[in-house]
Amino acid sequence: MAGRVQRALLPLRCLVCGEPGHDGLDLCAACLADIPWSGRACNRCALPLPDTALPVCGTCRDEPPPQTATHASLLYLPPVDQLLLRFKFHHDLAAGRLLAQLMLRHPPAWTCPPLAPVPLHRRRLRLRGYNQAGELCRFLQQPVWRGLYRRRHTAPQSERSAEQRRENLFDAFDVRGPVPTQVTLVDDVMTTGSTLLEIAETLKLMGVGEIRAWVCARVP
Repeated sequence: MAGRVQRALLPLRCLVCGEPGHDGLDLCAACLADIPWSGRACNRCALPLPDTALPVCGTCRDEPPPQTATHASLLYLPPVDQLLLRFKFHHDLAAGRLLAQLMLRHPPAWTCPPLAPVPLHRRRLRLRGYNQAGELCRFLQQPVWRGLYRRRHTAPQSERSAEQRRENLFDAFDVRGPVPTQVTLVDDVMTTGSTLLEIAETLKLMGVGEIRAWVCARVP
């Protein structure tokens, strides 16, 4: 409650350039105009597509992923990339709140709940202090299913190829307790989709019937 009152009393300030905020956001009008919203994209993996393309990319058409839909609200381009880095690695929860607000301005066309944040291993969670995907779910203020967990500590994905990412994440996830009939996975950034693919395959094996994914930003 105190945090909400404090935010209501403090003036909005752009987290990108420091100018006064605009339209209820910690973004000025100019920086809001520069936000790289996702446009036409593959329905299955959220990869940006030309306006003339089919609704599913060639890769997903040939090898459909286990999730039936993936939506990215933003593209991983300036200034979103820097906001995500601040949120993920520099404890900037205000940036996370802003990113969630932007996600809500460009949500999926389908119904989302329950949300399931992509989990961190407990070792990395202790080091970071919070799970960025979990924080996005908290800011999105929708029902959350927390039965998904990371059973195996894995090396960072950032400098690995797509094949190495899949190998790194093999058998890394599991669930506790009963599973919902449908779920929407939530993550901060989607690069190759390896993490979502591994989790979705795990959930399919556990009996989840409908799996979708909603990510803050997609690497184009």
